[in-house]
Amino acid sequence: MKTYHDRINDMKGNLITVTATEIALGELAEVELADGRKTYASVLRINDDQVTLQVFGGTRGISTGDRVTFLRRQMEALFGRSLLGRRISGTGKPIDGGPDLLGEEIEIGTPSFNPTKRIIPREMVKTNIPMIDVFNCLVKSQKIPIFSIPGEPYNPLLMRIANQTDADVVIIAGMGLTFDDYQGFIDNAEQAGSMAKTVMFVHRATDPVVECLLVPDMALACAEQFAMQDKDVLVLLTDMTSFADAIKEIAITMDQIPSNRGYPGSLYSDLASRYEKAVDIDGSGSVTIIAVTTMPGGDVTHPVPDNTGYITEGQFYLHNKMIDPFGSLSRLKQLVIGKVTREDHGDIANNMVRLYAESKKAKERESMGFKLSKWDERLLNYGNLFEERFMSLDVNLALEAALDLGWKTLSECFESNEVGIKESLTTTYWPGG
Repeated sequence: MKTYHDRINDMKGNLITVTATEIALGELAEVELADGRKTYASVLRINDDQVTLQVFGGTRGISTGDRVTFLRRQMEALFGRSLLGRRISGTGKPIDGGPDLLGEEIEIGTPSFNPTKRIIPREMVKTNIPMIDVFNCLVKSQKIPIFSIPGEPYNPLLMRIANQTDADVVIIAGMGLTFDDYQGFIDNAEQAGSMAKTVMFVHRATDPVVECLLVPDMALACAEQFAMQDKDVLVLLTDMTSFADAIKEIAITMDQIPSNRGYPGSLYSDLASRYEKAVDIDGSGSVTIIAVTTMPGGDVTHPVPDNTGYITEGQFYLHNKMIDPFGSLSRLKQLVIGKVTREDHGDIANNMVRLYAESKKAKERESMGFKLSKWDERLLNYGNLFEERFMSLDVNLALEAALDLGWKTLSECFESNEVGIKESLTTTYWPGG
């Protein structure tokens, strides 16, 4: 049974407080303004009979005499095949000028998938980006962030992954997007022809901060439903630092005692409850999550990347417009390298990175004015080829072609007995061998 309240006791930021009883946390409410407009709010805190709600559309235009109606249900998202190709706001409304969405209403923010129905991931998600596929391959149901700083091309990187992945459905959850970034995702999907399998949940920088909190929950709830329909789903979240900042802003408005650098003590749980939606379902589909985490000032000890590192299974480190092989790590790559990929995959990846590390040392010796040996000169040549052929974000190669290019690059700079790869592999794969 719905209950009505005709008095708002307090308003602060995007929060309102009313006197009510028998209310549940997360319960949805409808706020009816004097001019007939309606907006929604969700219960955020209960203190005796004082109920604090966060208003999704912001409190502008709301007066203390407006009516608040509790709806006796949680916030829900609409799910169905009609979502494909659509753009949806943080409140679940279409923002692309298209028709109303059709489907079933599903709860958001539910617990992660039943652990007994999960299976150990064994399949690779191909992206055609050598620095991912060859050196830190993405595994189905993996949760992994892209650590970066503002100004790096992390959104174009996500766009490339969205275009080239072999996932059945791509869900993009944008938080705090500028107009250029928002339009960039749209143009990219249309030009690549991937819009038909793409869903976009969007919080723009000009939208109310409260809606930023709903975007990942809506995206992940729908991803889970697609996965239960035997679809492999790739969820791209950008930017989780904006999401964390939204949590901080609301916590400050609620006068919560801050923890590290002003973020609430619940930050770890807030992030984990979203990342743990990644799953490979026994007998059905999967959800794989790639999430951008921008680090203010490049500080990896900042609370957002610091907490993220404890939850996720590695990271891609985007630095100087390239994926850095030294800062990047996929903790699940050993489940697929050499098992579902070619036998030479592990040896090529490990030794190419090792030689690239040696080339960086040779470059340091060169910059310090030391006399270079012939080996140093070959390392420098190799380092330049490695950056050009593998680290550039413009490179687009299938895994097998990238492995072949790895052998070719090694053979142009070294002899087969100098690269540290066992003879049985060099005999088979060394060019001209």
